[in-house]
Amino acid sequence: MTASQRRSLAFWLIGFIGFLGVVWLLRSILLPFLAGLAVAYFLDPICDRMQRWGMSRVWATSLLTVGFAVLVVAAFALLLPLAIHQLGDLVDSAPTLLEAAREKVRVLLDRFNQVVDPNTADQIRDGLTSSFGGFGAWIGGVLSGLLSSGLALLNILSLIFLTPVVAFFMLRDWDGFIARIDSWIPRNQVDVVRDLARQMNDILAAWVRGVALVCVLLATFYAVTLSLIGLKVGLFIGIFAGFLSFVPFVGAVGGLILAVGMAAIEFDNPWRVAAVAVVFLVGQAAEGNWLTPMLVGNKVELHPVAVIFALLAGGALFGFVGLLLAVPMAAVIGVLTRYALQQYLASQLYNGNNLPPPV
Repeated sequence: MTASQRRSLAFWLIGFIGFLGVVWLLRSILLPFLAGLAVAYFLDPICDRMQRWGMSRVWATSLLTVGFAVLVVAAFALLLPLAIHQLGDLVDSAPTLLEAAREKVRVLLDRFNQVVDPNTADQIRDGLTSSFGGFGAWIGGVLSGLLSSGLALLNILSLIFLTPVVAFFMLRDWDGFIARIDSWIPRNQVDVVRDLARQMNDILAAWVRGVALVCVLLATFYAVTLSLIGLKVGLFIGIFAGFLSFVPFVGAVGGLILAVGMAAIEFDNPWRVAAVAVVFLVGQAAEGNWLTPMLVGNKVELHPVAVIFALLAGGALFGFVGLLLAVPMAAVIGVLTRYALQQYLASQLYNGNNLPPPV
C-alpha cells in the first residue's frame, strides 16, 4: 500500500469513526430526522419521475409529502381504533383467559407427571418457573426504561410533527444535497467513490422499498386471516408480525408464538389452533418463495444473518436510532468490504511478484 493510499484509508476511517461518534452523542434527538430522511429517500424516485413529466420540484415535493402524510394518517385512523379496541377486549377478558390458561397448563402437567419421574418433573417445573420469571423481569425492565425516559414523550411528539417537515425539505433539496456532497469528494478518488456509492444505493433502494412492500403485504395477510379465524387480537398480532418481518424470520416466529399461544387459550377446537399456525406457515412460505424474490430481488447482497446481526448491534449501541441505521450501515460496510477484498485479490500481497491477478 502506497503512502497516498494509506492517507486516503486513514481519512475515510477517521470520517467514519467521527460519524459514529456524532450519532452516539445525538442519538436521543435524531429519530425524526432519520425518519424524514428515510421518507425522502423512499419518495425521491417518484419525485424525479414527476419532474420529468413537467412538474416543478417544489410542487412535486408538496404533493408527495401531503399524499404520504394523508396515507399514513388514514391507515392509523382506520387500524389504530380497531387495534385499541381489541387490546381493550383482551385486558377485560384477561382474568378469564389466565384462568383458562392455568387450567390447561394444570391438565398438561397432570399428564406430564403420569409419565415422568416426580423428582425430574419438579426440577423441570422449577427451571421453567425461574426462566419465565427472569424473562418477565427483563421485559418489564425494558418497558419501564422506555416509559420512564424523560425523552420518550418528546421523541413521539417530534416524530409526529417534525418528520413531515424534515421529509419535505430533504425531498425538495435532495438533488442539491447529492451534488454538494459529490463536490466534496477528493477529485483523484471521485470515480471510485461514485461507483461504490452507486452500489450502496442499489442495495439500499432494493432492500428498503422491497422490504417495506413485503411487510405491508404480510401484515395485511396476517391481520385479515387471523381475524377471519376469529382470534380476538388477530388484527393486532397480524400487524405486529407483518411489520416486524423486516427482521428475517423474527416476524413470522414471534407472530406464530403469540398467535398460537392466544389461540390455545381462547379456542377449545384444536383445528382452529392449527389453522392459526398454518396462517404463519403459509405467510413465511409466500415471503421466502415469492414476495422477497419478486419485490426485493437478487441484487440485495445482504445475508439474513448479516441483517439480524446489524439490527441487534445497532439497537444495542444506539437504541431505536440504531435500528434505523443498521441496514444502511450494513450495506455500506458490505460494499466497502467487497471492494477491499477485490483490491487485495488484485494486489501483490495476494499474488506475489510473478503471479497474474485473479480473473
